[in-house]
Amino acid sequence: MNQTNIYKSLLILIAMIPFIGAAQLDELAEEQLKTTKKFSEVYRYVDNLYLEDIDGPKLTETAIRAMLEELDPHSVYISAEEVESANRNIVGSFVGVGIRFQILKDTLMVVNPIPGGPSAKVGVRAGDKIIKIDDEVVAGVGLKNSGVRDRLLGDKGSKVILSIYRKGTKKLVEYEIKRDKIPVFSVPTSYMIDNEIGYIKLTSFSRTSYDEVHEAIEKLKGEGMKKLVFDLQDNGGGLLYASKQIADEFLDDDRMIVYSEGRAQPKKTYVADKKGIFEKGQVIFLIDESTASASEILSGAIQDWDRGVIIGRRSFGKGLVQRPIDLSDGSQIRLTIARYFTPSGRWIQKPYEDHDAYRNDYMTRFESGELMSKDSIQLPDSLKYQTLVNKREIYGGGGIVPDIFVPIDTTQVSEMYKDILRKGVINGFSIEYVDQNRKALAEKYPTFEDFKKATEISEIIEAFWKRVEEEGVEIVDEDLKISGKLIELRVKASIANDLWDFGKYYEIVNVENDVLSKAIEVFKTKGAYEKILKN
Repeated sequence: MNQTNIYKSLLILIAMIPFIGAAQLDELAEEQLKTTKKFSEVYRYVDNLYLEDIDGPKLTETAIRAMLEELDPHSVYISAEEVESANRNIVGSFVGVGIRFQILKDTLMVVNPIPGGPSAKVGVRAGDKIIKIDDEVVAGVGLKNSGVRDRLLGDKGSKVILSIYRKGTKKLVEYEIKRDKIPVFSVPTSYMIDNEIGYIKLTSFSRTSYDEVHEAIEKLKGEGMKKLVFDLQDNGGGLLYASKQIADEFLDDDRMIVYSEGRAQPKKTYVADKKGIFEKGQVIFLIDESTASASEILSGAIQDWDRGVIIGRRSFGKGLVQRPIDLSDGSQIRLTIARYFTPSGRWIQKPYEDHDAYRNDYMTRFESGELMSKDSIQLPDSLKYQTLVNKREIYGGGGIVPDIFVPIDTTQVSEMYKDILRKGVINGFSIEYVDQNRKALAEKYPTFEDFKKATEISEIIEAFWKRVEEEGVEIVDEDLKISGKLIELRVKASIANDLWDFGKYYEIVNVENDVLSKAIEVFKTKGAYEKILKN
């Protein structure tokens, strides 16, 4: 490799050094020079003397990844090829043709065209099978999900031709589709549980999340909502500022939401600075062990100000702020630059010195019994804090500890159930069943509400258990007693997903959501909500 390429590699490394002042630069210049010189020396010796030709870019990326792994579990390198995919949930959109797809029996099937997207506009329908993309046959060739994305994503305004097989047609139907921005929704569903209680599910914090949440609250208030369940279970976070905006909908003006500071980053404080649309109504936030980062900023601020009740299990425990930094070749690093703190001063980051233990924290919690009992949560008294209004006892260092603990339910999980999930039987069955019976299902269940209320869907369930046997899963009577009800509920939810949209999946499975059930119980028990906040 020539000297120019070596310098390019060095520039990538130097770009990762945090911004420092002029005085510090003088003090550290000699040490930085030694470091970069040392890397250059090693690289040059490897390039000149190693017994085989080396892959310079690969070695450089390996060095960068290793460097960041030494820092903390959340400082990461993202290759140029992975950047768009990695940013999708943060940006809130991507450029493509706008379909939800599934590869079924080596055939690319359209589950649903995204409403308003390019494919829906030209007439692509649910159940269509894509045989060719441009001039390339993609059916029966072992295509993977990543291969589909490679072919369907692209530059805005670029065109792609899909050749589609549709039931009832003798020839392939061709559609020329112009790629466009496709929204990635972070609020997959919002609906009224009863005449007073509304429900919103938030799956990530992106640039569009605030608008989606605002719209959902407005819609539910228009339907009579007086109390709100805000579901952050399995929400891994996203943009800090999006969590600030959403928190502002619930908190009075001038109340602190979060603050951050780091070695090279001055303290930055975020406060509620506008009139929110749900500052007075009762609100319960649902969290679990996968609730992380921006989700913990939001739930932490709500808990600190005694604004709402937190129900579920101890959250993940991520109190580190990452800054995305674009590199010259299109790749990116996400570098931890600060810690964030809740309004009471809690830093909720769990210990991360042992990276392996950090990654295996879920299993540690399971084995210690923490997921089954709040008493198993081991946090020292030094991490005790008080809420800012009612002076309730709360904890920092290791996630948000809920006001009401709900244990994880494993009573309906059997080996047969696990086997069915491992083999993807439910998903594969529902897609194929809907494809083969779409017209009959639409006639029997004209609306989602008709399907949701249906207590008898025996034809679907009988067909499903037949498929289970065909897939080689043994139907064990004892396991059927344990998991049968849960499995059939998931089948129904998956059918709803394929007939309507992903949001309808939640409306079905939430019947068995114990954390949500507890929230509803609190709302419906006279005085329970107020008692928790004044405890």
